[in-house]
Amino acid sequence: MDDLNVLSKKLFPYAYNILGNIDDCQDVIQDVLIKFNEKQVRSVCNPNAYLIKMVINQAINLKKKNNRERQQKIVLPEPIVTNQGESTIELDEILNYSMFVLLDTLNAKERAVFLLREAFDYGHEEIAEILEISVENSRQVLTRAKRKLKLRKPEIAISSAKDRKYLEKYVSAIRKGDVKTLEHMLSDEVQVLADAGNKLQVIAGQTSGIDNTIKLMTYVYENHQKDLEIKIEEINHQSALLFYRGTTLINCQIFELNPDGKITSIFSVVDPDKLMKI
Repeated sequence: MDDLNVLSKKLFPYAYNILGNIDDCQDVIQDVLIKFNEKQVRSVCNPNAYLIKMVINQAINLKKKNNRERQQKIVLPEPIVTNQGESTIELDEILNYSMFVLLDTLNAKERAVFLLREAFDYGHEEIAEILEISVENSRQVLTRAKRKLKLRKPEIAISSAKDRKYLEKYVSAIRKGDVKTLEHMLSDEVQVLADAGNKLQVIAGQTSGIDNTIKLMTYVYENHQKDLEIKIEEINHQSALLFYRGTTLINCQIFELNPDGKITSIFSVVDPDKLMKI
């Protein structure tokens, strides 16, 4: 069996793709590993499969609990930098940000079945064994999940140099208040989803449409970001803007672009608890 560090790295994507919160993931993994070490290891035929099963089920239970206690209408996943050379987690198995947000329309079981089948390529027999449901139920849950998602599945792809250039153009337009350029850069269905957490009294929620998005983003820049340093980074395999005051990260904005190269979504994370680990 792998050592604890290797196991934690291997287990992290399963927990994170369900929970979207790093601390919660680490708590689940630590708890599972502690319980596992207290058992007679020889009694488990396949330790890695057993640990994955335990992590997934514990993550599902915690996700259900978090959903019940949720105070905000919009809760965005905790961002993770995915272009690091070295990492303590398996970055390739982390979903892109757009997919994460989309998955929040599913309940915990639907999310788990969808992830195991579509992201980790598990068969329905394996999923049924992990979640302790029937094979037919696994298929039904997947069908229901896909119906809810309306088959809209963003590609899990590494952001390109072209995306970076596009964000540089976007930042220049925001700084200049260049409405015409911004109008051409945004898709008709563009939306902004903002998560400020429970600690900050700032603009949060959902904004949609080109005019409303331009008004919001230019207002936020002029009143809150004008003096901040802006860096372009890759977050959850998508291009993002990081806004810093000194060494403190104030805002992380992750961008979704459509095949035509226009911005369809801006996910704005302002919650300081979710920005601490970037």
